[in-house]
Amino acid sequence: MRTLYLAGGLLSVGLGAVGAVLPIMPTVPFLLLAAYCFARSNPEWERRILDHPNWGPQLRDWRERRAISRRAKTMAIGAMTAGAVFTWYTIGHPWYWVSVAILVIAGSWIATRNE
Repeated sequence: MRTLYLAGGLLSVGLGAVGAVLPIMPTVPFLLLAAYCFARSNPEWERRILDHPNWGPQLRDWRERRAISRRAKTMAIGAMTAGAVFTWYTIGHPWYWVSVAILVIAGSWIATRNE
């Protein structure tokens, strides 16, 4: 079981790294999953993620208070809005409604979290 958690953590870190580069894909949710997996397989790697200078504070805020900073909320909702606009210009009707639905559902959830 420990090997599966380790593999899940490594996969999540990889997806988080992709998300750090691509504006449409999230980063922090994958790093939260990686920290969860590493807590069950390799506590040293969990500590390294939580101590990371860029991502660590956001991960610790979520773990301790279920909070998302205002800046992170703004960035996330802004990226989803940009994705919806991009979908509208490139793919068009009816596919942009999928992006709008994601924006409304996920954006509403993000906006209502603690700061």
